[in-house]
Amino acid sequence: MSTAHEKIQLQANVPENLFGKRLDQALAEMFPDYSRSRIKEWILADYVKVDGQILNRPREKLLGEELIEIDAQIEMQVQHKGQDIDLNIVFEDEHILVINKPMNLVVHPGAGNSDGTVLNALLNHAPEIVNVPRAGIVHRLDKDTTGLMVVAKTIPAQTHLVEQLQAREISREYEAVVVGTMVAGGTVDEPIGRHPTKRTSMAVRESGKPAMTHYRVKEKFRAHTYIRLKLESGRTHQIRVHMSHLRYPLVGDQAYGGRPRPPKACNENMVNMLRMFRRQALHAIQLELTHPVTGEWLSWQAPLPKDFVELLEVLREDKSEHGSGEV
Repeated sequence: MSTAHEKIQLQANVPENLFGKRLDQALAEMFPDYSRSRIKEWILADYVKVDGQILNRPREKLLGEELIEIDAQIEMQVQHKGQDIDLNIVFEDEHILVINKPMNLVVHPGAGNSDGTVLNALLNHAPEIVNVPRAGIVHRLDKDTTGLMVVAKTIPAQTHLVEQLQAREISREYEAVVVGTMVAGGTVDEPIGRHPTKRTSMAVRESGKPAMTHYRVKEKFRAHTYIRLKLESGRTHQIRVHMSHLRYPLVGDQAYGGRPRPPKACNENMVNMLRMFRRQALHAIQLELTHPVTGEWLSWQAPLPKDFVELLEVLREDKSEHGSGEV
């Protein structure tokens, strides 16, 4: 394990509109690139001077026009190494990058996946990202979910992206194929928490955190439905749990009930496709957000992966052969 540091030096006079404010509140407004919790840590660690004197009391009131000096050092324990893993980069500048994640790639190291992850690939591609918590990862996709992810390359960019995510200002849209024929679209507004008996799974639970998923029907097949979804929150396995809760689990989702259910009289090609589709049929197809530094509204699209396209082709062939009636 090695140690990396980033030195932060900031200086400004307290503006008139912050006279009488607490130190931590004023600094959070004066230096919005850094979270209030991080600023409070700096105050308590004696990194903040007011008119040349260390002030380590976050609740201390400011009189006005004081000179604020912050000389902080962010220390990070580097446990992971960069690895030469291909990243499909859709967009990159000095502040952020957007990737189109393939299937079978874990985002962050954990139990059973100590390396070979998106994080390892990021450390190799942009070594300076080691100074950003979680290597700049602000939201995740499951191992076998494909599609768009945004990553922050600096701490200020990460701070602003996390704020957008919490304020539900980042738009994330997905496409999926579910088992069963939906009548129409709708919204699932059900809290999600850890499953009471399956440690690695989630479930709709009253004690869980609020979660909302909007969905609409794009195309109906004999025994499946192609849908578009939009998240209002970002809970673990949210789409998978919500669709399973509606009794329309995602095709290929073995954890939440998406086992193969071929319609009657379908051909062998269809049977094989459903049996061999071993991942949840879920793709993060669109990502929209405000650039954390320039303020520009940005939008990206990621084409459906090959296996998803082939699944839709087989479902369409079956519908053409047998008609659209649900079986």
